Amino acid sequence: MKYIKSFLSEATYTCSNLDNKIISKIVSELKKLQKGKGRLVILGVGGSAANASHAVNDFRKLCKIDAYTPVDNVSELTARTNDEGFETIFDSWMKIFKLNKDDKILIFSVGGGNLEKKVSMNLVQAIKYAKKCRSKVLSIVGKKNGYAYKHSDICLLIPVKNNKNVTPISEAFQAVIWHLFVSHPKLQKNSTKW
Repeated sequence: MKYIKSFLSEATYTCSNLDNKIISKIVSELKKLQKGKGRLVILGVGGSAANASHAVNDFRKLCKIDAYTPVDNVSELTARTNDEGFETIFDSWMKIFKLNKDDKILIFSVGGGNLEKKVSMNLVQAIKYAKKCRSKVLSIVGKKNGYAYKHSDICLLIPVKNNKNVTPISEAFQAVIWHLFVSHPKLQKNSTKW
């Protein structure tokens, strides 16, 4: 019981301390994308990859935003990993996708990639490539010391009270935030059935 109460208290802390101004800025960027007919590429690895896949569905169905994620094609993803290495799976996909300045990248990540530790280098390479294409990078991360936090155009930091729970809290709130986006009256075009 003690752990349950503590974890839910941490979730309440996170919810109460989210930066609403940053959330609003991301909503505005997504609205520009929706109006301008650009495409949204959502990136994540691990649990964040599952969130990316779910979010693509919601952005397409509820907001009529042309959204994609490379993680939905496991055959291509694993072939690229096998032939080129895990670091290049996203930027090489975006090259064929012909990413351009009208498109936006949305990154879901706990750490956001780290050059020094060589962690989530595929996200680092994707951000570098997106910048090269002049595509705006939006991100939702759980740590300030990662590459995405430092190099995104707009980054929402998930406030975490207990660092031992940075992964579950960050990944849970990625889902809360994208559901906020797709339910937002400025973005939602189709209502849900329930």
